[in-house]
Amino acid sequence: MPMEELRAAVTKVRRRIASHRNLYEKNEEAVKQHLIGEIFQALGWDWNNPEEVRPEERTEDGRADALVINGSVFAYVEAKNLSVNVLKRDEPLRQLARYCFNSGVKYGILTNGAVWIAIKAFEEGSPLRDRILISTDLLSEPTERAVLKLSPLAKSRILEIERLSSLLKALELSFSGLKAEGYSEEALVSYLTAKGGLSLTPLEELDAGERPRAVYVYEDGWKLLPLQEQSIKGALLSVLLYIENRSSGPKREEAKRAYEHLRRIQLDSETALRVLKKLGEEENLRVSVEV
Repeated sequence: MPMEELRAAVTKVRRRIASHRNLYEKNEEAVKQHLIGEIFQALGWDWNNPEEVRPEERTEDGRADALVINGSVFAYVEAKNLSVNVLKRDEPLRQLARYCFNSGVKYGILTNGAVWIAIKAFEEGSPLRDRILISTDLLSEPTERAVLKLSPLAKSRILEIERLSSLLKALELSFSGLKAEGYSEEALVSYLTAKGGLSLTPLEELDAGERPRAVYVYEDGWKLLPLQEQSIKGALLSVLLYIENRSSGPKREEAKRAYEHLRRIQLDSETALRVLKKLGEEENLRVSVEV
């Protein structure tokens, strides 16, 4: 499951809610077709294939959509319209748990298109709220956090939903705990994403007298950029090429012109470093070099 597709789906759902909130607050079917289906498609489910998703399957207590794996129902999906506060109201969650329990289905997913809650439907001696595996609000949480929380619902990962949700909870608790102890987010992220065997120097700590052997930009992990030459100017040119390749329209042309201009002129290390740092700030890029 490409995470880029899930990010795009989350963004699309947010935009649809912003533009058509009144529709989704009144029309549950619109929520299912426009919002829930969009997310499940990005998670790798064929939303319109009854071999994977059975709409409105009958249970002893009502109807729910069913996610099917190897011919058997793995999880029920209970859809509500956007006006239903599924985070605070207990009844929708209890209703879903009854569907699952009475049908012997272990997992359930409750969503109003914006808020997503996944539960383990039954476990002896455990209250329902303690069996919540995933809970995320696409309208209030940062995109990357929402995407990561939704990812265990992917068709390719859902069989491991309990293990993956436990790992994500442990990561979040550890991260929050270390922040409370005074560690910065940047230090913690750098610790988690550091590449074995590499000693990377952040751009803001780079000295003009140093000679880069490699340059990296952070994009879901440290991405190695082709180094134009082993110099600060070479690192600057590499970053400009990266910006050009990921941009379009006037911004792409601007980066291309800057690259061609700087490539032809003499540029001392101090000036190149100053330009590189400014570029990183303007483009909100995390750049590090190996020296």
